[in-house]
Amino acid sequence: MKRITFILFLSLCSIWAFSQTKTVELEDFTVKGTFRPKSITGLRSMNDGNYYTTLEDGGTKIVKYSYKTGKQVEVIFDIEKVKKNPDSVKHVVGYTFSPDESKILVYNDVERIYRRSFLARYYVYDLKYKELLPLADEGKQQVPLFSPNSQMVAYVKDNNIYLKKLRFGTTSAVTEDGEKNRIINGIPDWVYEEEFGYNCAMEWSPTSENLAFVRFDESEVKQYSFPLYKGMYPEREEYALYPGRYEYKYPKAGEKNSKISVHVFNVKNRTIKTMDAGDLSDAYIPRLRWSYDPNKLGIIKLNRLQNELELMVANPNSGVCNTLLTIREPQYIPENVLDNIRFLPDGKHFVYVGQEDGYNHIHLYTMAGIKVRQVTSGQWEITDFYGFDAGKKMFYFQAGKESPLKREIYAVDMEGKEITRLSPEGGYSEAEFSSNFRYFVNTWSTAREVPQIAVYDNKGKLIRVLEDNSDLKEKLEQYSVPQKEFFTFTTSEGVELNGYMIKPLGFDESRQYPVLMSQYSGPGSQEVFDQWGMNWEYYLATKGYLIVTVDGRGTGARGEEFLKSTYLQLGRFESDDQIETARYLAQLPYVDASRIGIWGWSFGGYMTSLCLSKSDLFKIGIAVAPVTNWRYYDTVYTERFLRTPQMNPRGYDDNSPINLADKLSGKLFLIHGTADDNVHFQNTMEYAERLIQAGKQFDMFVYPNRNHSIYGGNTRHHLFTMMSQYIFENL
Repeated sequence: MKRITFILFLSLCSIWAFSQTKTVELEDFTVKGTFRPKSITGLRSMNDGNYYTTLEDGGTKIVKYSYKTGKQVEVIFDIEKVKKNPDSVKHVVGYTFSPDESKILVYNDVERIYRRSFLARYYVYDLKYKELLPLADEGKQQVPLFSPNSQMVAYVKDNNIYLKKLRFGTTSAVTEDGEKNRIINGIPDWVYEEEFGYNCAMEWSPTSENLAFVRFDESEVKQYSFPLYKGMYPEREEYALYPGRYEYKYPKAGEKNSKISVHVFNVKNRTIKTMDAGDLSDAYIPRLRWSYDPNKLGIIKLNRLQNELELMVANPNSGVCNTLLTIREPQYIPENVLDNIRFLPDGKHFVYVGQEDGYNHIHLYTMAGIKVRQVTSGQWEITDFYGFDAGKKMFYFQAGKESPLKREIYAVDMEGKEITRLSPEGGYSEAEFSSNFRYFVNTWSTAREVPQIAVYDNKGKLIRVLEDNSDLKEKLEQYSVPQKEFFTFTTSEGVELNGYMIKPLGFDESRQYPVLMSQYSGPGSQEVFDQWGMNWEYYLATKGYLIVTVDGRGTGARGEEFLKSTYLQLGRFESDDQIETARYLAQLPYVDASRIGIWGWSFGGYMTSLCLSKSDLFKIGIAVAPVTNWRYYDTVYTERFLRTPQMNPRGYDDNSPINLADKLSGKLFLIHGTADDNVHFQNTMEYAERLIQAGKQFDMFVYPNRNHSIYGGNTRHHLFTMMSQYIFENL
């Protein structure tokens, strides 16, 4: 009798415990942000490196903290205590200190343009007088830059550069020839912004005497346009009856790029000097970077095929340029090299992080262009370069030294003799260093441990935890959440690939489950990390689906040979590896081989479409905003990996889904936004026509006025609800 009572008690406890466990719902990811970890907004190191600031209370305060103690020191900016606020600004969304920290440039009322560019209303806040004054008399501006002496701000408006002298409150035009879809000064054109990853093309000299900038003449670049409807979020009333049209310059592969030139504006003389950077008729200038010498302007120049890079130094007075470094590669130079060429404060050296020995490492050169040494080495990759501490003569960087799936923070001396790990063991770390490299704020997590944000010193000693996300951890204990499991397998070609699985709740190896493969697969990308993150796919796992992601050839952190194996035949090996993944999964006893699906966005959408034409292993595929023909995509990205269509026509055509429409198998669902400025809606429309003429049935959905990210109002929730239902009904 007692035994029966005890068993009954245990059973009731189990039922009670189960009833207390919540189920993950789609709205947790698309609407509520239930599992979104806390972060620190607007963190900026102050000049002395002992303090940092953050943006708080809904953008109404900028608060100063001590790195050493983590305690609040003072409120530097409080919108409620501004003495002069002519526009009655209620909050700001971003800020930048002047170099002497006497003023703060703040902004709000942001209007997005493309991925990185935006217009905003900017204000200058004077810390001494507590006055907030508009940067310009009317309208919005772009990319304002304080001069190093803190007395001026250069900014762009309507494709022209303006200079405001803060002491006198006067503004003057630096350029006057700016014109939409023709001439751009100081900001990049569309393709530079998207593919070289920046939104400002001007730089102050260290003495504030000169302002260098790139001028883009896109007159001969062909124009692309797409319709705009009234829509909602935002609503465009002017298009209520007759649609409008957005027009901009977009150079497709093999077509003309902008003509570029480098100029230096002298503030005192108000003269503009053109730098003689050689033949720029078919070249790129993706970065300008002043050295610590005001008479040496660094210019990074790439040839059109992006397999030759020159680091040039220009004299701003004469315009004469000398080449310090030339890098030549048989395939291509990865885009991340551009931000990892740095001049050192001693004025005698510069470094660049590149794959000279097949892996991404630090290389030290003199200012005469003579190589001193390779500072780091080994069969592992530096994945982010943080900078150089001139006092300690130490370099700081992030690397996947322990495994391509992990990231650690390291310090190495200038001689390269000793590398010290500064971050916690395992998982994924990313750092923000103080200005003097005495401290760094590290964000660490693993696939199963929520992010922890903490301050460390430059010896790796933990100083203080700023955010442990304990609230999220407690919340997760209330839910039944599936977990990531990492695995590797070897393809029939002998290539070892890394992947992860998210198994369904209550996983039973004796059962067979449907599989959804999720991937991006683009060059240099990486999806398989030992890092915290929960998304829509976790919801699918709770519904009985096995989620699998595998990084195929061409992805990052595994060395040059693995990365560049896809050169000149983009898509071939990447799709082969996803098909090999499906074949491997089909052999597992707990996988239903008749129910394997694949999905992806952008390059991942391209990969989905391609896989369904190369293999009958996939029951369904969902392709969001896919490239379907590489001839439709832009010059910089496409030619980096394929050269031009004129030079490599088969590389473009053999692995473009549009040319394989007649071979499509399985059910394909195409999704695209009509206002996608990146992967044009043209890709889906032309592909759809090929499928129709080939007699292939498919599904398709179009989002009006949505760009490549497909968001706004209820859009994201609608998108993932629709994709979920498609999977439930067809997989």
